[in-house]
Amino acid sequence: MEELVKTFHIEAGMLLAQLANFIIVFFVLYKFAYGPVLKMLQARTKKIEQGLQDAEASHKKLAEISEKEAAVLVEARKQSQEIIKKAEVAAVVQAQEIIVIAKEQTQKMLDVAQKQIEQEKTKILAEVKTEVANLVMLATEKIIDEKLDSAKDGALINQVIN
Repeated sequence: MEELVKTFHIEAGMLLAQLANFIIVFFVLYKFAYGPVLKMLQARTKKIEQGLQDAEASHKKLAEISEKEAAVLVEARKQSQEIIKKAEVAAVVQAQEIIVIAKEQTQKMLDVAQKQIEQEKTKILAEVKTEVANLVMLATEKIIDEKLDSAKDGALINQVIN
């Protein structure tokens, strides 16, 4: 070993000084370089883990929102179908009401027309009776060749007509 020490010129004092220097440099680097770098790496790791957790939470929230949106759309479709059904029912009811009103108006118009026909019929019958009475009176005058007074004429006419 002595040969080795002489060949490489190893001196014990110098070796101890280098070892002391190495330990001092190691502690200084550990304290001011490795420690802060290690803390920074740990902080970065925590941030990355937090980012992953936040991303996962965001995905969960997005899935929940998508489910809620789908539920809202289903509910909206149900409500729109109900509104359409109500509108159809209302339209049918309104159509039936319109038909009833139209029938009532038609019946009223028919009743009015029937009354007018009855009035015209009565009027025409009265005119016909008067005309027949005049014709009967003329015929009677020609047959009897004399003119009866109006009271006798009226009685005779009513007797012939009825």
